[in-house]
Amino acid sequence: MRVLNPLILMTLVATPGLAEEPLTAIDWLKDPAPISLTQPLVTALPEPTAPEGSSAPDVTVAPLGSEASETIGLLPFSTTGLPPELWLASRAETISALLSRISNDPLPALQALYYTLLLAEADAPASETRSAASFLNDRATTLRRMGAVDPALALIEQAGPKQPALFDQWFDLSLLTGTEDAACAALAANPSLSQSYEARIFCAARAGDWNTAALTFDTANALGLLDGSTGLLLAQFLDPETIETTPSLPPARDITPLNFRLLEAAGAPIPTRNLPRAFAVADLRGVSGWKAEIEAAERLAHTGALPANRLLGLYTSQSPAASGGVWERVAGVQALDKALARKDSAATAAALTELWPEMRREGLAVALATLYGSALAEFDLPSPADKVAYHVALLSPDYETLAQAKTLNARPERFLQSVALGAPDRSLAATTTEIAIADAFARTDASPDHKGLLNEGRLGQAILTAALQLDAAGPNQSREIISGLATLRAVGLEDTARRAALQILLLEARS
Repeated sequence: MRVLNPLILMTLVATPGLAEEPLTAIDWLKDPAPISLTQPLVTALPEPTAPEGSSAPDVTVAPLGSEASETIGLLPFSTTGLPPELWLASRAETISALLSRISNDPLPALQALYYTLLLAEADAPASETRSAASFLNDRATTLRRMGAVDPALALIEQAGPKQPALFDQWFDLSLLTGTEDAACAALAANPSLSQSYEARIFCAARAGDWNTAALTFDTANALGLLDGSTGLLLAQFLDPETIETTPSLPPARDITPLNFRLLEAAGAPIPTRNLPRAFAVADLRGVSGWKAEIEAAERLAHTGALPANRLLGLYTSQSPAASGGVWERVAGVQALDKALARKDSAATAAALTELWPEMRREGLAVALATLYGSALAEFDLPSPADKVAYHVALLSPDYETLAQAKTLNARPERFLQSVALGAPDRSLAATTTEIAIADAFARTDASPDHKGLLNEGRLGQAILTAALQLDAAGPNQSREIISGLATLRAVGLEDTARRAALQILLLEARS
């Protein structure tokens, strides 16, 4: 294979535009709102008590320093109220299976709870077959699936990614954020960190070591050690002149971050909108057009992986280029923003009633509420905008305060107010879902579904199981709603329970 002049290849290989620096563990803690999190527990959790006749579970202990075995997490107890022993009494296989069941479209309140559980400082659960690093990888993989790439990267970096068990995760996350130089440098210094010849070739070329890259490629290719599509992309990466003579590759069924970046380097970038949510992060590096950036930001805001303020910044950075689709939301947010700034009630009402269905349908209602819930509560709007504004307020972080500031006379809104205040009025409950919510808040202890887990000290497993049960509940599945909400309240997650209840009532169209 002919290799081009290193100086020419350096220009071709470099990703265009300026990549954003990822959040390190320390940076992430300095700015604790890159993603939506639950509020700290109001009261400390009780000490678990083992049921009569039970025995303590066996716990596997790994030596510190060998792998990610120490307490790892970005959120300390003082932030979450969750103890480091969160997972310790559970089995790693069980928790990993539960994490894989998290929906791609959870209730926002439960999404925030999932982030808190995944990022809390915690020891790995017991396992006879899996390492602590494997569980850390599971946490990072779940965050990545939600689009929370920067926190996942910070979690891996905190554990010390220069170990074989964590390197491939570090490499993939770095590729998505465009910050792979550190991972590549580590791989160059210690090739045994990864069994991926594709990564070794890519990193050698990135470092300008073209002879090593070409030799490794030729050897691995001759031995059949390269994935077919990745091998062809690497060939083009090492010799860009072959791009024009090589037939276009069909889209990979399961594209990897490396394939994504290699296609980008070959001048054939692919849109991220049909790729897993984590790839949307790549569109926020300043190398994509405004529309692609907005669409990516919306996908990430949908799961709370992007702050609402950053989405607003993109919405308002330019004038809409067209109409329909994403441009309707851009124009709607800009119109609402301007109407609120002018304190124009009529224009605010018109903009809100037009924008609300769009944002609700796209799963961005909570993002809109975070941005404008408090501001809208200051306006006396005509009907039906007053009802919409009240619903927006109840989906905002200040829902409890705003619920008391203004009350509509209609029965549904009065029931919503009682939910926001933590005491749903059963006399106002009319639907099956409302009755279930009222009954859940009337309970004072955890659901029998989860009480055994709590008694055995499996706190994280109990919380995760309750959240999954609640998130999977349909509008008329009373038992699941009661069980999930009751347990969340019993362990001190009152704010999460109230928000989830309000969201079930106001965002039922998500089902």
